[in-house]
Amino acid sequence: MSRTIDAISGNTTQFATAMIGGQLFGLPISRVQDVFMPERLTRVPLAPDDVAGVLNLRGRIVTAIDMRARLGLPKNQDGKPPMAMGVDLRGESYGLLIDSIGEVLTLPDEGRETNPVNLDPRMASFANGVHRLEGQLMVVLDVDKVLEIATQRMAA
Repeated sequence: MSRTIDAISGNTTQFATAMIGGQLFGLPISRVQDVFMPERLTRVPLAPDDVAGVLNLRGRIVTAIDMRARLGLPKNQDGKPPMAMGVDLRGESYGLLIDSIGEVLTLPDEGRETNPVNLDPRMASFANGVHRLEGQLMVVLDVDKVLEIATQRMAA
């Protein structure tokens, strides 16, 4: 019986999945506050290219981070508007702009592997391991690493 309780209580993690530049990413669902379509994005003068701007989300000012730019990928040319995953860091709200939202996956913690040596260095710098799924690799996005770089750049 304790084996079943262990499996339910802590040996799995739920991930909200997202596609960015054809790559599947997973964010721990505990870090995702909202999923939304960003509207009326206001550009911030002198902000780095990966800071797409700010927006008002239900009365909160949210800094929008362009994950394609953050990962060094070209702009999306398919004409579809980006989606956003709302996350927080130290009381500040951010929207990670992604190509599309996926499903919620519950994966075993022991299935997470360290970053492979051949993982693109831009992805590896924001990754907290990978999960090998049927036919694809899901990169586990470390939200703190993504946002720490954003806050350091904005302060500079």
